[in-house]
Amino acid sequence: MRPIAEIAAKLGVPTDACMPYGHYKAKLDSDFVTSLDQRPHGKLVLVTAVTPTVSGEGKTTVAIALNDGLNRLGKKAVLCLREPSLGPCFGLKGGATGGGRSQVVPREEINLHFTGDFHAIAAANNLLAAMVDHHLHRGGKPALDPKRITWRRTIDLNDRALRNITVGEGGSTNGIPREDGFDIVPASEVMAIFCLARDRADLEARLARIVLGRTSDGQQVRASDLMAHGAMSALLREALAPNLVQTLEHNPALIHGGPFANIAHGCNSVIATRTGLALGDYVVTEAGFGSDLGAEKFFNIKCRLAGLTPSAAVIVVTTGSLKAHAGVEPDSLCHEDVEAVHKGLPNLFRHLEIVQTFGVPAVVAINHHENDSAAEIDTIQQAVRGYGSEAFVCTHWTQGGEGTEELATHVTAMADRNDEQFHLLYPDDLPLINKAETIAQRIYGANGIEVSAEARSQFDRLQSEGYGDLPICMAKTPLSLSADRKLIGAPEGFSIPIREARLSAGAGFVVALTGKVMTMPGLPANPAAHKIHVNSRGEIEGLG
Repeated sequence: MRPIAEIAAKLGVPTDACMPYGHYKAKLDSDFVTSLDQRPHGKLVLVTAVTPTVSGEGKTTVAIALNDGLNRLGKKAVLCLREPSLGPCFGLKGGATGGGRSQVVPREEINLHFTGDFHAIAAANNLLAAMVDHHLHRGGKPALDPKRITWRRTIDLNDRALRNITVGEGGSTNGIPREDGFDIVPASEVMAIFCLARDRADLEARLARIVLGRTSDGQQVRASDLMAHGAMSALLREALAPNLVQTLEHNPALIHGGPFANIAHGCNSVIATRTGLALGDYVVTEAGFGSDLGAEKFFNIKCRLAGLTPSAAVIVVTTGSLKAHAGVEPDSLCHEDVEAVHKGLPNLFRHLEIVQTFGVPAVVAINHHENDSAAEIDTIQQAVRGYGSEAFVCTHWTQGGEGTEELATHVTAMADRNDEQFHLLYPDDLPLINKAETIAQRIYGANGIEVSAEARSQFDRLQSEGYGDLPICMAKTPLSLSADRKLIGAPEGFSIPIREARLSAGAGFVVALTGKVMTMPGLPANPAAHKIHVNSRGEIEGLG
């Protein structure tokens, strides 16, 4: 690794605007970041993927290597990624800093604690929760109805036992007993606010708009009513500055914010993205899971609210993922099966259609694995070419940025000739329930939506209260284009069941919870935590 000051200098960041956290990571001064607003902006490139499978698609490694590839071509490119959550690190997924020759470093520090942003977000969230119970205990005005409080606590770990809890036990001095619960930090509204805020003033204004509950007669109670937003903003002041690290090839990476894409909007912070666009000619970013979740929310929520215009998109696929969508068992994915690859192609085609729905030119990146056969690769490339696009083999795991130069060349050509055809999926004034239906039909390929009586009532109420112009954030399983994780490939003839609609007034969207999706994950049968330890040299091992 190079000293972080060298990486900052490559971007033209002055010494006094680079605030080191040790030798290899830093925050960029918020005032310096604000001063960049008047600069011309570079081209924005999104990396997304097909529907995730057990084989792993490698979206993050492709994004890292594409940024390295662009820099190898002499382009001034900046990588913008999300911060990893401790939940997946210790749960099912493990670390989220790439792998092989395509990584961001220092790996362990980024995966564990980093610069403390997630802890600051949890503290701000839980400060408001503490002030809610204090308000109840003291009989504050407006008088909150304990049964209508919607604000939940948060922690950045997978802990199913905290999904539903009771607080205030142990007598009157400990508060008023009521039902409560925890969400994981990446699913919290404070995380969404943090990632969508443009600056400190916008952050505090969004925090003030948080609706945390209602009075007995149904009136909304906001964070501003409890005078909590100022203190919450103070807890987040330092965290709001974007984090700078480097790739293995010493290229700059801004890693900031980390909302999940299956239950939140799945994109890194607006501040980091806009900073990258002001400092570089190209910004490579990624949005979580497949394009039905990450890309749709990147376009419909982040780009809408931040005024961003993407110039190109990359869809990541593997031969293994296509075989998995054809029904091949996990232990057979490494064996050549051209027929299965062909049978799994409709899933890739659906994701190409999703991106093209927004008027964004798309290219396919085939994340190469050592067991891929020439016939399997050729099957994908010919099919994609027949679909009006191109597919490039990426060998970045073993070659780093060199393995993505062909892809990078094509991406720059797409981005540079893009004639601003980007458009949103629906207008602001479309009713909330119709926005959800539009996403289900045009993005997922569903026949329509099935809305529970409770959710319909919630949609109607939010519409009547003036929130009808907000975008929809669908909370759905990432493992299928439908809400049923068992429906692989490109399913047809299904509907999307919506059980609940939650207002995130500060973030600026309405969450539609579908199927059985949870806002607090549990640990898997064999959590990644089992493999993580510190060796005799004081080094962390097992953080995959």
